[in-house]
Amino acid sequence: MNSAAKASPWWTPSVHADRRPFLIGRNAIQAALRGFFAREDFIEVDTAVLQISPGNEAHLHAFATEAVTTDGQRAPFYLHTSPEFACKKLLSAGEQRISCFAHVYRNRERGPLHHPEFTMLEWYRAGESYESLMMDCVRILALAAETAKTDRLFYRGRESDPFAGPERVSVAEAFERHAGIDLLASVAADGSTDREYLAAELRRVGMRVAEDDGWADLFSRVLVEKIEPHLGFGRVTILDEYPVSEAALARPSSRDPRVAERFELYACGVELANGFGELTNAAEQKRRFEIEMAEKMRVYGETYPIDEDFLAALSSMPEASGIALGFDRLVMLVTGASRIDHVLWAPVAEYGR
Repeated sequence: MNSAAKASPWWTPSVHADRRPFLIGRNAIQAALRGFFAREDFIEVDTAVLQISPGNEAHLHAFATEAVTTDGQRAPFYLHTSPEFACKKLLSAGEQRISCFAHVYRNRERGPLHHPEFTMLEWYRAGESYESLMMDCVRILALAAETAKTDRLFYRGRESDPFAGPERVSVAEAFERHAGIDLLASVAADGSTDREYLAAELRRVGMRVAEDDGWADLFSRVLVEKIEPHLGFGRVTILDEYPVSEAALARPSSRDPRVAERFELYACGVELANGFGELTNAAEQKRRFEIEMAEKMRVYGETYPIDEDFLAALSSMPEASGIALGFDRLVMLVTGASRIDHVLWAPVAEYGR
């Protein structure tokens, strides 16, 4: 084939015929999960895409737009990167268990596992621990597999058993096991981090360190290069207790103030979900957002506004746990699709070429 030849569009009948089994599987899995949440007494909610702030994580990139009033005044808005802020406002309003299939938008993301528009499944439990979310994940994986009539999660030759009990490992344990690094030796009791110590540890184990790398850059490099390639094989992995500096929306652990009630779910080396024991201290949340936005300005030369309305709602939000699951990725692993656009009914047009 000529290397310059372009692949046929997704709407070409022959291409659609190849994709259609994945898409029918997607619909069946979504229906099954809606049934699961209904049986658990969740209310399904639908949140606005347009927001004052798209989210305040340093390395997430939003799509920007603007609102124009009838008299011609203009105001900046963003497409949300998650329905999280709106969902938490609903918890503040009095909802106890909510779920949401939300289309979300993230810029600078496109590849086999990333798409600029994708579906996030989020759910929240007021008054319940974040361990309850872990049990939800176990049940959801099994239900998705049963619906698709498979006993394996599969991605690019890697497999995981959705019916086996998950492995639960802390981030610190994973750093020691897979990289030989004592991560928490670089984290103080107040959550502050020691960049020089962690840099020395990376050099000791033969990893690259750049002069402008911050502690978070070094942490991410180890996680991506040394940890994630080992997660979720044979059975799923719950990677738990992230350092507090890497969990801006989670409350500190009562067991160790250096770590937070944050976990991620992995299968076949693919991150599927990100769960929290939710932070409800508005002043602390604002402080963390400001740190994140300062880092965003340092790295990317841009920043996003902080949603003061969200912080006001957070002050009255009950103790809760919440989680975001990449629904399209779940469908991929259950159906055996190799790319995320294979499980999207109408992918976003290619751009930047």
